[in-house]
Amino acid sequence: MRQARIPPGRYSGLGSEALKLPAFVRKDFLVAWSYRAAFFSDILNLVAQITLFYFVSLMVDPSVIPSYGGQPTSYIAFVSVGIALGAFLALGLGRVATAMRNEQLMGTLEVLYMTPTAPLTLQLGLAVYDLVYVPIRTFVFLAAVFLVYDVSVAVGGIAPAALILALFIPFVWGIGMISAAGVMTFRRGAGILGLGALALNITSGAYFPLTLFPEWVQTLAKINPLAAAYEGTRSALLGGAAWSELTSEMLILGAAAILSLSLGSAALGVALRRERAKGTLGRY
Repeated sequence: MRQARIPPGRYSGLGSEALKLPAFVRKDFLVAWSYRAAFFSDILNLVAQITLFYFVSLMVDPSVIPSYGGQPTSYIAFVSVGIALGAFLALGLGRVATAMRNEQLMGTLEVLYMTPTAPLTLQLGLAVYDLVYVPIRTFVFLAAVFLVYDVSVAVGGIAPAALILALFIPFVWGIGMISAAGVMTFRRGAGILGLGALALNITSGAYFPLTLFPEWVQTLAKINPLAAAYEGTRSALLGGAAWSELTSEMLILGAAAILSLSLGSAALGVALRRERAKGTLGRY
């Protein structure tokens, strides 16, 4: 009996597609490790930020810092969560977009999309290293800061905080795909991306309590996924909030993650089809 062959472009299933992801992780890890100066400068940048905010905290009136779990909170504890998640947002937005851009610059993007690999696998593969590395980096950073500055952490809040981060990841990834679609189409825009991320961070309560902002900003923050992530993480880690107390934040983040991924996948798909139809997928 003649053995059936799988035609090029057909996929043998989700399992075979998932097996391709470790190759992307290995490749991106080797690339990142080959640039050790950038790897360690990222760590130094975080240390410099938290050192700067520590001295700022010495000038901050403790009474303006919200309490969590009925306990007063120091500014350094408050801002550490904002710095960690804010850096996560900046990295997530920047790296998903630059991953596509780098493949274009190296001339490998078009080759990748000619292989018998599902487009979704390629989109995930180009970002999967960061989806693993950045959450680990976030928790290590928070643990180090809390130990150095002797910040009390509610052990019971670690699991809810981890779930909030798990919901935050696809939300950021979806926005990153939208950014990647824009960069692929217009070739530029990284600077605007950085400014947008900074503006979102500031108005979401990353560095300053929301009570210091105008009332309209506080109103918008009630449905802002970023504000939900910041306040939910602080309530969990600093105040030991129970799962039931974080329901609204998790619902906002869950809905935002679904919407973000849907829009991001659609936008990137449209951009890829447009570039392939024009024959400019590998043009930079």
